[in-house]
Amino acid sequence: MTKILVIEDERTHRINLHKVLSVEGFETIIAENGNMGVDLALQEQPDLIICDILMPELDGYKVLKALQQNPITASIPFIFITAKSDPSDMRLGMNLGADDYLTKPFKRSEIVEAIATRLQKQVLIKKQHTQERMQAEAIMSYLLRYDRITNLPNRFLLAERFQELLTQNEATPEPIPILSLGVERLKQLHNTLGPARCNALLQSIAERIKNLLGKDDTIAQIGPDRFIILLTQSYQKSEVSQIAEILIDAFASPFPIEIHDIFLSPRIGIAFFGRDGRDLDTLIQHASAAMEDAQQTGKLRYQFYLASIGDKSKAALLLEQELRQGIERGEFQLYYQPKVNMPTGQIDGAEALIRWFHPKRGFVSPGDFIPLAEKTGLIVPLGEWVLRSACTQARVWQDAGFSPLRVAVNLSGHQFNENEVDLNGLVVDILKETGLNSSYLELELTESILMENPQAAIATLHKLKSLGIRISIDDFGTGYSSLSYLSQFPFDVLKIDRSFICQLPEDDKNRAITIAILQMAHRLNLKIVAEGVETKSQLMFLEEHQCDEIQGYWFSPPLSAKDFSDLLHSGKSLPLVSASC
Repeated sequence: MTKILVIEDERTHRINLHKVLSVEGFETIIAENGNMGVDLALQEQPDLIICDILMPELDGYKVLKALQQNPITASIPFIFITAKSDPSDMRLGMNLGADDYLTKPFKRSEIVEAIATRLQKQVLIKKQHTQERMQAEAIMSYLLRYDRITNLPNRFLLAERFQELLTQNEATPEPIPILSLGVERLKQLHNTLGPARCNALLQSIAERIKNLLGKDDTIAQIGPDRFIILLTQSYQKSEVSQIAEILIDAFASPFPIEIHDIFLSPRIGIAFFGRDGRDLDTLIQHASAAMEDAQQTGKLRYQFYLASIGDKSKAALLLEQELRQGIERGEFQLYYQPKVNMPTGQIDGAEALIRWFHPKRGFVSPGDFIPLAEKTGLIVPLGEWVLRSACTQARVWQDAGFSPLRVAVNLSGHQFNENEVDLNGLVVDILKETGLNSSYLELELTESILMENPQAAIATLHKLKSLGIRISIDDFGTGYSSLSYLSQFPFDVLKIDRSFICQLPEDDKNRAITIAILQMAHRLNLKIVAEGVETKSQLMFLEEHQCDEIQGYWFSPPLSAKDFSDLLHSGKSLPLVSASC
């Protein structure tokens, strides 16, 4: 029954209104004054309120204000009744939020019609609010279960569907396969392409994968570069292998994003419910561990989970924790490998190389911790420390009276592909802080870093070059080796990778490649450094073909800062091979 609250101080009007409303079938509550009316409105929460304006203590206007300020009563339809017929009074009441205004004396039909109109309007408002609430709930439910960029299910919905599948298969348990698909370089591309293009790339990846799966299969996105696939139809290992191959082959063609053609390399790890775990979190963990193991080997396109992989994952997690602690505790040192000027035989620079001396593990190979630092993002603080320490040491040698040496520091993909303003600012700050002239700093980058986004890389390199820094391309010949881009990059130095040098001069193919690189670099006015020089015959070959600098064990291994200082004190130089022959 519809409940109506009447607030009226005059007894006769109260009785008349009560009779009228009762005859019309309304439940009527009576308040003799404004204060009582506010209290009853809060207690009873009526469907409509009829209130006199002229009342002692708390008049109708104050009653309405009090009710409007309380969220419990603010939306209740409110009708004023009064003997005052001045239009300004009516306007005041309506401005305060009243729904209607009746002047005394009024006919029974007028009050009944006013009530009916207000209640009908309230029904429509409630209906609209209900629809809006349902829409909001639907949106919230969607946002709770789907990724907003790719519109793929997220981990929450994946868990729901996994549980549904377990319930369906409860009578006849099947080895449900879970696939973890990781896409290499996707995190780095976010920095080079920018958020909008990377979102478009993610959408293209999601669409391509989704089109290859069955209608009952689920592909969920659980990270910026990680997708989890729940298969419902294929249970045999051979069938799952075929699906993994199909998914990987789908990445063979590029993803066109505006003017870019993006090539991506996926890796897949596979775990089975029952064999590799009985809950979703464990299965995702094991499938992802198998995927990461496939990534690290670089040979397997997909891999099934094995217990030994889990052991390696635990070891990697422990190493990551120790790596974080090592950075905080200062367990790292820089070693310096001399770079020798071939025409003069004198040391004219050094490459800074990071070394980790763990208190329990002892020496940890860079091959073990550098990839982990790249993967976890710890390479950024680690790289900043290397840059600052190398510049500081170069200035120390200068202050000690040695001829100024140019120190070379390797930049990681994370460092270079972060916001270029941050990188430029970091370099400027460190040079200012250490007092090192920019001409004595050399930054080394690999081809693969530069070719992720060549146009952006060219712009960043030009800004770095404008600071007076020397730019070197490292490990040349092992990456893309795009000659068209090489002529556009503002390089000063080209370093020939040790994989070519180690087989000189015996291997005819390497001889031809190395000679071609040397000749090309000279035509482009680039200085050439050969790394990994270990034999006299290699040195003779490089001198014969006018290599500018060498570094390698033939002259010296990487040395601690103290040992490098002792080497400088000794005045050791590289005997010219041609002069000694």
